[in-house]
Amino acid sequence: MRRPLLRLVFAGALPALLVTVWWVASAGSTDVYWPPLRTILEAFPDVWTAERLRGDVLPSVLRLAGGYALAAVVGVALGTVIGSYRRVRAVCEPVLEFLRAVPPPVLVPVIMLFAGIGDTMKVTVIAAGCVWPVLLNTVEGVRAVDPVMAETARSYGITGVARLRKLVLRSASPQIFAGLRQALSIGIILMVISEMFAASNGLGFTIVQFQRGFAIPDMWTGILVLGLLGFLLSVVFQWVERRVLGWYHGLRASARRSP
Repeated sequence: MRRPLLRLVFAGALPALLVTVWWVASAGSTDVYWPPLRTILEAFPDVWTAERLRGDVLPSVLRLAGGYALAAVVGVALGTVIGSYRRVRAVCEPVLEFLRAVPPPVLVPVIMLFAGIGDTMKVTVIAAGCVWPVLLNTVEGVRAVDPVMAETARSYGITGVARLRKLVLRSASPQIFAGLRQALSIGIILMVISEMFAASNGLGFTIVQFQRGFAIPDMWTGILVLGLLGFLLSVVFQWVERRVLGWYHGLRASARRSP
């Protein structure tokens, strides 16, 4: 009981400190673009009503979920193939390094030409940016499979789908989840950018509309909503990661306790 309580205190200490510093630093501000935090918080319930949450936050979350899921499936599938076969890796590596170096926001106008300005474009942009950390981490995870375990599986006749599930993906799962964690933050950024280019709803669209209408406190409330959304998604991701990688964290904990 004591340890979870201390963990909660430590987790909330820095956010509380930052909010306090923001409150004090902005208390006497008369700058139009830097309103007091009190003004922003007072505007929050008026701006983010249930109707606006359904009309702007929900579409953004659905686009993010679609692009992120597509990137996860494609990244893990291609990464497993590329990591498993040396010749495939030798052929694909130069192309992958080139494509990875292209910033995803630059692709937004190009994707708009083929996918239009609807949700398909936004989901494609998110997937195009999120796929690289998942793909590259999967490749490295598959390449790092313990050769002794691989030989043992071969000796016991574990091949095909069983080998893929029980050995390859299981061994690579810590690095796969590391790529998925990186992809989550990239996905949130691209979600906002894609909605700023061409949209009629969503968080990115709403924040830009507030900025263009000089509703600066309302704009700041949108930024706070983005921060809260990122925090909630991070908490959900950590919960899923602990459930899926429970065996891995258990091994690390036992290794730390052993003399």
